[in-house]
Order: sequence, then structure tokens, then C-alpha cells
Amino acid sequence: MAIPYPHFIATENAAMDAGILLPSSPSVVFTQDDIKKIAAYKAVEYVESGMVIGLGTGSTAKLAVDRIGELLRQGKLKDIVGIPTSKITHEQALSLGIPLSDLDSHPVVDLAIDGADEVDPFLNLVKGRGGYLLREKMVESACKKFIVVVDESKLVNYIGGSGLAMPVEVIQFCWKFTAERLRRLFEEAGCVAKLRTFGEKEEPFVTDNGNFIVDLYFERSIGDLKAASVAILQLAGVVEHGMFLDMATTVIVAGELGLTVKNK
Repeated sequence: MAIPYPHFIATENAAMDAGILLPSSPSVVFTQDDIKKIAAYKAVEYVESGMVIGLGTGSTAKLAVDRIGELLRQGKLKDIVGIPTSKITHEQALSLGIPLSDLDSHPVVDLAIDGADEVDPFLNLVKGRGGYLLREKMVESACKKFIVVVDESKLVNYIGGSGLAMPVEVIQFCWKFTAERLRRLFEEAGCVAKLRTFGEKEEPFVTDNGNFIVDLYFERSIGDLKAASVAILQLAGVVEHGMFLDMATTVIVAGELGLTVKNK
């Protein structure tokens, strides 16, 4: 059951403080940006003072990081330590005055908030279409709780069901060889493997870790996800893949009718 947007925060005053709800408006028309903001702010309600927080990357995660910084400035949160999942988020958090650390100093993370590119019915995820999957997985696999924020367009019947990329981070050395081996692994699923590029010159996209990304596209389900994960990671040249299996503890889904909170 969806939670209607005007009621997702404990009080109307809190919603107004967040810049979401007008005080005297009985019916509010929400834009896509409003919906993302509402979902991100809902996720931040799980944050408590004294926590070590994994700070995700992407448009929705950015809103959550902004909110954490705002609550710190207001004194509503205290003693927060953030662990960013990318260089972009690192710079954002620094600009907001969020104290930062890393997994070497804080190997156990209380909570992480991030988005996802796909969510299947079992709360398995695809992440990494922004290119930050390795650091995201490192931080979010160390979490006691992992809160995922998506809009309902990210819900799929099976991993790869959107027809969009399932990223695999690979080393630059002989990437074509690695890409072909990845394609062959999932040939029965109609797999196509493409090097991720950017710009008019189609230069290879390079991750924060100095690696390339090979995007896999599937026509059909790849079946057993854990077996697929093992097969991918066994290939020399593969660094990590974008399937986040059995990691999300809560998924907040924003739709036209409100928020739906799915718990593991």
C-alpha cells in the first residue's frame, strides 16, 4: 500500500521545513523532481545521530546527502560520519560540512542510502549505470542497513528486465577479450556486451578506480543470479559487477500515488 505524499513525514511542519508541502494546499501536484526529493527525504528519516552513514551517488542520493547536511547544520543530527561512494559524493559532502571517513577507519557502516537502476521482486538490484558500482558495493556490503530509493519505473520482473545495461567493471588490459568472455557466459540470454564510452569522440569511460566498464544487455532472464555472479567474478580481468544481491534491507519506491516501503 502506498503512503500518500503529504503524510510521509511525521508532521506537516516537518514537511514544510523540507520544502515539500505547502501549508494550505489540500491537493498538491508533484513534479518528478518533487517525487525524488520526497523519497530521498523519507530515506533520511532512518538516519540517527552518531551513525556512520554510507553516502550514495546519483541524482536521488544527492538529494539525501543534501538533506543530511541540512539537518547537521540545523543541529537535528549530530556526530554523523559519512563514507562516500564516489569522488563526486566526496566533494558534495565536503561542501556541506559532513565529516568524512573511510572503511579502513570504520569497517562497519550503520546505514547507507543510495539509488538503483533496477529492483526485482526479491529486492535484488542493478546498480552502476552511473559508473560507481565498485565503491558503492564496497560501502554498501559493509552496512547493517541499506536503504534504496527509486521511482516505480525501476521495478522489473527480473534482473536485466529493463533491457538496459548491467555494468561490469573490468581492467583496461585486454578489455575486448574480457568483454567477449562475458558475452559468451550469457549467450543463451541473448547477451550483447558493449564498452561504455562518452562524448562525441566516444572515448572509453574510466571509473574512479581507473577501470573500464563493459555494459551487458540481456534479451531474456539470466536465471540463477548467484550462479551468474560467481561466473562473472571468476573471469580474470573482471573487477566487480553491478548486481547487488541480497543487500538491500529497505526499498522506498516513489510513484504517482505516493511512497511504498518494501522491507527485506
